[in-house]
Amino acid sequence: MIKPDIRYCWLFSVSLFCLLGCEFQGVTNDPRLQDGLIYCSEGNPESFNPQTTTSAITLDASARQLYDRLINYNSTTQELEPGLATRWQTSDDGLTIDLYLRKNVDFHQTQYFKPTRKFNADDVVFSFNRWRLKSHPFHEEAADYPYFQTHQLNLLIEDIKAVSPYHVQISLVQPSSSFITQLTTDYMVILSAEYGHYLTLMDKKSQMDELPVGTGPFLFTEFIPDEYIRFKVHPDYWGGSSQLKQLIFDITPKSSTRLAKLVTKECDVIAYPIASEMEILQERRDITLQSKNAENTAFWAFNTLKPPFDNPQVRRALAKAIDVKTIFKTVYYGMAFPAKSVVPPSSWGFNPNLSHYEYNPELAKKELRAAGVPKGFKMEVWAPHIERAYNPNAVKMAELIKANLAAVGIKVKIVDYEWTTLRKKLSANEHDSVLIGWNADIPDPDNYLRPILTCTSAILGSNRAAWCSPEFDTLLIKAQLSENRDARKKFYFQAQSILNQQLPVMPIAHSMSFLAKQDNILKVNFSAFSAISFRETEKL
Repeated sequence: MIKPDIRYCWLFSVSLFCLLGCEFQGVTNDPRLQDGLIYCSEGNPESFNPQTTTSAITLDASARQLYDRLINYNSTTQELEPGLATRWQTSDDGLTIDLYLRKNVDFHQTQYFKPTRKFNADDVVFSFNRWRLKSHPFHEEAADYPYFQTHQLNLLIEDIKAVSPYHVQISLVQPSSSFITQLTTDYMVILSAEYGHYLTLMDKKSQMDELPVGTGPFLFTEFIPDEYIRFKVHPDYWGGSSQLKQLIFDITPKSSTRLAKLVTKECDVIAYPIASEMEILQERRDITLQSKNAENTAFWAFNTLKPPFDNPQVRRALAKAIDVKTIFKTVYYGMAFPAKSVVPPSSWGFNPNLSHYEYNPELAKKELRAAGVPKGFKMEVWAPHIERAYNPNAVKMAELIKANLAAVGIKVKIVDYEWTTLRKKLSANEHDSVLIGWNADIPDPDNYLRPILTCTSAILGSNRAAWCSPEFDTLLIKAQLSENRDARKKFYFQAQSILNQQLPVMPIAHSMSFLAKQDNILKVNFSAFSAISFRETEKL
């Protein structure tokens, strides 16, 4: 049964959309729909190279459409599978990894580059050295390489060399229990060394990330910011050409507009419908919903460099002032799980023995006064308006927090910056607090903790609490050096206990993620641990 207010909002959105130019007959005749697929995504990518960002929008638009990795992770079987490497072997001491490469793999032939050779070991060395060596001719073409820097992979790899055209050897400084799995992430894409040499000769190195060349199932043809990205099928793809001849990312930031376009069949698939739209989508027989597990965490990060947020007692008192049950009901519509840690319960590294900060405004008020926070204290809560899988409505969440904190004598100003501006200001630690979150890249507990809470991530700016605990970092290092899972689990449990007591971030929710699609669209890969992939998608 659709709630009247929700139904009204939906009808209004569809009506408004049609008034703005929707012509149903014209849409169905759009030639893009005849042999291709239109995916309505939520924003512009920052570039077309996943090495240079952690933006989910950028990863969706590039990682699995344009590129391949050496090794793939099968989220169904949870096994590692061959990618551009057909097999791999780790030495007994864990310090050397030999990778044997696939032959007869073609790079994209585009209007701006025509390759003269197949993929080989030189491309792997080129791609890895770009993010790990400052001396690489393309390293300075990107501002930073956040995933690799946060995981300190540039420091972990001692050397990488081409033993032969189809044999690469990676030497590590120390054994790492997660390194092979990290090769499967969206960031480990293989670029074309020959394209790099061509751009260097033409003095056009900046084009490497704007006009991409990969080995993936689709090749890039056009990007009009705020409008669309156009891809065409890679006809010589080593894994077999996609049934889709073309792929369009229609950039549609507003969720209600994406829904309207789905209903009028201008979109085949839409990204991240919000919780309030679920009932409407479930009632339509021509639309199906696809979900992925809640391998993410929404949290409230306090800037621990600023008083009084540098005081754990204040952070714990603020947590007790927040009515999380109302947040679940109002923001998530029940489609999320409560969070006690940034590591979700689905992970083998989750510590189930953590304390939960119960809603208790009277106790919060008493503890805030005891910590020296006066009645009438003013603070900012930054809340990006962009819809995220882990937080469908950060502004609404901020409004609820504002009301909760008013009840304990704190005046809140909600701040909403444009996303790029927000990221720069967060990296400069200008905030008091921010509602943000994290999506995991691999099913390893390290991936939930290291990128957002270590001292290194504080320096790089991805640690939104700017929190640094040598004791916490040491536990993560010990876990990484341990091959035995029970030993690793012990260290991760201890690390989460420190977080639970210090509370640099208040975990709020692990949210389910959804996409909606027409019934005739099959096999969209919508995995919890990777960007969306249309490689195997079929349109009936």
